[in-house]
Amino acid sequence: MTGFDPRLYPYRDDLAAESLRGRVEAPAYAEGRPMQVVAGCADLRRHPDAGAPLDSQLLFGEEVLVFAEADGWAWVQNKTDRYVGYVGREALSDEVHAPTHVASALRTFVFPEPDLKVPPLNGLSMASSVTVTQSEGGYCRIATGGWIYARHLVPLDDLAADYVATAERFIGVPYLWGGRSSLGLDCSALVQLALARAGVVALRDSDQQGETLGDPLDWVPGQTRAERGDLLFSPGHVAIVYDEDRVLNANAFAMAVSVEPWRDLEARVIAESGGGFTGRRRPRIG
Repeated sequence: MTGFDPRLYPYRDDLAAESLRGRVEAPAYAEGRPMQVVAGCADLRRHPDAGAPLDSQLLFGEEVLVFAEADGWAWVQNKTDRYVGYVGREALSDEVHAPTHVASALRTFVFPEPDLKVPPLNGLSMASSVTVTQSEGGYCRIATGGWIYARHLVPLDDLAADYVATAERFIGVPYLWGGRSSLGLDCSALVQLALARAGVVALRDSDQQGETLGDPLDWVPGQTRAERGDLLFSPGHVAIVYDEDRVLNANAFAMAVSVEPWRDLEARVIAESGGGFTGRRRPRIG
């Protein structure tokens, strides 16, 4: 047994990361081999099985450390948010390119030529990273092959400080437990991706965010007034304060990203857990 969170620390019965030597007992240790995600979005599962729970997803261009491979699966840690899990080996490449740009559009395509009429090779979500090697006719060629519409990309240092406005662009995207893309995402992924465009690195799950993200603030039901951009936490959930009366969140009630009165959300929380919001935090932007 160990006190390390297995979502963030790579260890299992037969193997652990070399960085955990002396802290976690294991029969073998591995350094972790850098690889890069080349699938538009790749499922990160709890076990090496297509039917295993979906814990998170990896986005195109993210770098991972691979600690073991077997039967078409790779046991990895995402370097973006440190999340550990199993991904299909076909989603990864041994070639690692330093990213130069990030997808700023909610969703964009990779074409085999700089031509919108040819069938696309791939589809990328916002916050996916790419390495631009050439520009031509309003398109950018990327190091892994293919072309992306130039206006859908921005340099890595071109940040969108208003993370609430970024999150607002996901309104209507379906709710997906463990999802982390513009095709489907959960409450904490919405927060994570929107903050990423503001240059803020956030951990993956809501309980992790509730302990580490930004600064904790008082929350007294019926008395405290939250500000736009504050995060309200409840058991297993996080919501973004949208205005004085409403929150923006990915939720299983609407099965989508939606804006709703925070009192409606609080009533559901009370009905499900017996208590209301458990905390409020304010991310540090800039």
